Amino acid sequence: MAFYLMCSRSADAPSGPAISEALKTEAQAAGLSVTDLSDTTWLAVAGPGQPVTRLIGPWLLIGEIHNRHWPAVCRIPGDDPHSYEAKMLARFWGRYIGVRLSSRGEISALLRDVSGALDCIWWRTGPLTLVASDLPDWLVRSTGRGWRINPDRVEAALHDPYSTAGDLLLDGPAAVLPGTFQDLSETEPVTLWRPDRVYRSAPSLTDDQAAKSLRDAVDETIAGLIQTGGALASEISGGLDSGIVAAALSRAGREQVRLWLNAWGPDATADERPWVALLAAHLGIEATCVPRATGDLTLARLTELSLGARSGLAALDGLHDADWARRFKAAGIDTVLTGKGGDSMFIQPADLGVFVDHHRETGWRAMLDRAAPGLARWNERSIWTLAQTALRPGFRPRPIDDPNPLLKPRRQSADIRHPWLEDIDDLGPAKRRQILGLVQGCGLHTPSLQTRAVSVQHPLLAQPVVEACLALPVWQLTLGRRDRALARQAFADRLPEALVARRSKGEMTAFYGHLIADGLDVLRPWLLHGRLADMGLIDLERADDALTRESLAWKGGYVDIMTTAAIEGWVRAWEHRLSGV
Repeated sequence: MAFYLMCSRSADAPSGPAISEALKTEAQAAGLSVTDLSDTTWLAVAGPGQPVTRLIGPWLLIGEIHNRHWPAVCRIPGDDPHSYEAKMLARFWGRYIGVRLSSRGEISALLRDVSGALDCIWWRTGPLTLVASDLPDWLVRSTGRGWRINPDRVEAALHDPYSTAGDLLLDGPAAVLPGTFQDLSETEPVTLWRPDRVYRSAPSLTDDQAAKSLRDAVDETIAGLIQTGGALASEISGGLDSGIVAAALSRAGREQVRLWLNAWGPDATADERPWVALLAAHLGIEATCVPRATGDLTLARLTELSLGARSGLAALDGLHDADWARRFKAAGIDTVLTGKGGDSMFIQPADLGVFVDHHRETGWRAMLDRAAPGLARWNERSIWTLAQTALRPGFRPRPIDDPNPLLKPRRQSADIRHPWLEDIDDLGPAKRRQILGLVQGCGLHTPSLQTRAVSVQHPLLAQPVVEACLALPVWQLTLGRRDRALARQAFADRLPEALVARRSKGEMTAFYGHLIADGLDVLRPWLLHGRLADMGLIDLERADDALTRESLAWKGGYVDIMTTAAIEGWVRAWEHRLSGV
């Protein structure tokens, strides 16, 4: 993953030059390439996917920057005091931050791109203002004096892992959120982009126009990633979403792809090789299928789950993460493309919430829609039962995740939500869940062993695709009849017919159940006698029951257990880091 560090000293502080030079020396010793941006500010960068710089008016953009083919600048009010920055976010996509320097060459303002793929963390220490994409140990030791773990945010992260994509779990440094402008002389940031605004301002499209918008967005994204990606690899899970990415990649950049990679599980539900073979034959590519990595769950692997400023929720399967990092490095891969994010953006599942959204937008005409019976059949209900269930007062569809059974009830003081989830209660439940899925997708960009080895890209979470999907009503994305129906229609001519029509998905539940069951001797003391338990956040009785082979066999809970284990690792790692500051 690309890493950058910017250091800006106050021109008025006598000690500033010496302190800045000392930190620059440390950055160079850590392997970073350093460039002076002004007399008072320098930039240090490292790879993989080393950031580049691009000057746009008063802004220096740092990271990976692509021009939009069809920027929606016309939807930005001209009287907005930050219209220039908002239009810039509309014109450029990728993963980047923006920095504006004052007349004295000091950092005066920050901007973060819409995707959130490149973090933007800033803080002050003495005469220095620092901005970085992550917080390595050497940087924390030198500049992290006074930082503290925030227990309320830790609790919020346990109950709502999506919140970890927003504010840091630390007091001291602050994160600039995606699509946000931060004047460093002001305390409050200015939100320039929100998912709900994309939807509210979007024009209506016919189904054919909507399908074309998805196709164009995916192709635009893939073309940009090919241009800057170097030697490529593509993950092929056997499902629709990774198939869409692979098909677009094979059309536009086949010669750059060194590896089409699939990992298959040990049981029939986790073995997608027949679907991978079907896709490979259709696209004329050679897929490499390897067994999913297995091994023991150790303390070292639990510690590796949280490698940076944010808890490591992007790679909860540490064995798989390490195995693929090794394979990509051995193959000389620069950039890996995944199909992650498609479930949220293209809409999976097509449940009762989809009908509620449609009814909110069209009223009683939703009952007469020719597609409504298809959605009812998809949910194994009659149209009347669907309507009666969905329209009852206070209806809420099934949440993305059930409550974590390992935790004590959430305290009121810990009610922290991602800003994108505020002020959207007027939207239908399925559109709200799509936005929640986008927030979750931001967490996929956190550091992992793979991101240390290669640049990991999620095209279906890139700005062109995200905005194309957010702009469409959920009813249209499902065509009122099934999950990801519009995406199936849009890419039907590129994929095998059987894959487009497929109703099932690969399932790794049994595989992960065995992994956790075999690692209980490590997980039980890690969670029952760890720092989260000491903080009073773990329900010891319920956790003791959940962390047994019997409970795992009957109730599952892999994601909850590993998410909690990752946050436990983050707390332990940061207590250790901060003890040495």
